Amino acid sequence: MSQTQESWPLYEVFVRARRGLNHVHVGSIHAADDEMALRHARDVFTRRNEGVSIWAVRSDLIAASSPGEKDAFFAPSGDKVYRHPTFYQIPDTVPHM
Repeated sequence: MSQTQESWPLYEVFVRARRGLNHVHVGSIHAADDEMALRHARDVFTRRNEGVSIWAVRSDLIAASSPGEKDAFFAPSGDKVYRHPTFYQIPDTVPHM
C-alpha cells in the first residue's frame, strides 16, 4: 500500500440486498473521499448485482455504545414496561413480528 493510501480514511459499508430489507454491514474499505468509497464498495461488495443500495460511512463519524457498558446503558428502559408489547397476543396472520 502506498503512503497516500495508508492515510485514506476507513469507511464502513452497508448494503441493502432487496427493496424492503434493512441495510447490513458487509465490511470496511479505505477511500480518499465519499464518492470513491461508494465506487469501491460497489466494486468489492456487489459484484454479482446483489444490492440495490449502498451506504458508505466514515468510521470516525460513527458513535456507538460499548458492549461492556450494556447493563448500565440499557438499564433505564427496563422499568418502562409500556415499551414492551407483552400485554396482548399477536395473531399468527400478522407477518414480520
